[in-house]
Amino acid sequence: MPARAKGPISGSDVRGPPIRCLPTFATKTAPLHPTSAVSSNQVQLPPSVANAFVVAIRIAGTFRGATAPNPPVGCVVLDAEGRSLAVAAHERAGQPHAETAGLAICRRQATIDRIRTVVVTLEPCNHWGRTPPCAEAILGTPARTVWFGSTDPNPRAGGGAARLRVAGLDVIELAACSDPTAAELAAECRSLVAPFAKRILSGKPWVTVKQALDRQGSMIPPPGRKTFTSPDSLTFAHALRKRADAILTGSGTILADQPEFTVRHLVDHPGKRRRLAVLDRRGRVSPSYIAGAAERGFDVSIEQDLETALDQLGREGMLEVLVEAGPRVTESVLDCDLWDEHVIIRKHAGGLADEAEIRRRAYGPVRHVEFTRRNQDGSGA
Repeated sequence: MPARAKGPISGSDVRGPPIRCLPTFATKTAPLHPTSAVSSNQVQLPPSVANAFVVAIRIAGTFRGATAPNPPVGCVVLDAEGRSLAVAAHERAGQPHAETAGLAICRRQATIDRIRTVVVTLEPCNHWGRTPPCAEAILGTPARTVWFGSTDPNPRAGGGAARLRVAGLDVIELAACSDPTAAELAAECRSLVAPFAKRILSGKPWVTVKQALDRQGSMIPPPGRKTFTSPDSLTFAHALRKRADAILTGSGTILADQPEFTVRHLVDHPGKRRRLAVLDRRGRVSPSYIAGAAERGFDVSIEQDLETALDQLGREGMLEVLVEAGPRVTESVLDCDLWDEHVIIRKHAGGLADEAEIRRRAYGPVRHVEFTRRNQDGSGA
């Protein structure tokens, strides 16, 4: 029976992609599809490095939804005693990678000579893109050890670990540790990069399907309302929006609800514009709605079919797509096996708290979420 843990989650669930600023919830897990085990050896995970990974994962997760077409990455720089010298993240495409940003902090604070260990959620890159290779930046410091959480799936950028090893540094991937904590941290790091990995390997973005179901299992809100879930559930749902690069919906949802699709229950990424992809073969969505969506920060596209839409979004570098639609579109997405994550928020009878089940086709097990506060009906959508 999977273990249940209670308490607030301020960083990210160790068994799934991080969702920022969530309410208090408890989790229990069970595999959706078994994952292959990584053989372990006698490498030990120092407590200071484990703590650094927790911090690096947390800060990387705060920028999930802001970095496309790059993945969110976090980095912590340590001295010889394991004390933190710098914490940094990759915040946006074109800006410094997490490692480079962390090293820059050390230079500004005159602690560059104290660097001994670099802890990063993703293997340091080894290529020139918009920014120089992170592996070379690390080699320009006194760092002697590099820990990383997940290998880089991009064949053009990978190879940083090998480059650092050739230069004489100790380079350790979390998967090499026998410590159970290391396995959990490695799973978190892989989850952070999972949307990026999917786009690199398949050309398609990561697709999350969100459903809210009432006590009878219906997705339709009561007359005059746009939702039936609690404020905590709405915060959870808006956190999913925040990390998305695009929202995919159907014309029926727009005609029925005139949804805004904005992030309102928590602070959005500054200056973030999203794609609003609308499946509308019959041209039913009005120009006034499209104009209003543009004013709310969306670039609207009218799509004829799901797979073509996802291919185009992937070509444009979008990492995550959130499906917020009615029953017909939702069922179509789930039936055609193009989804990666299925979030079902359920409202219970008798004043019990909402709960959510999060299923993934890969990159981790099922998560079960129970909101600890009692329901209070919200009014936004």
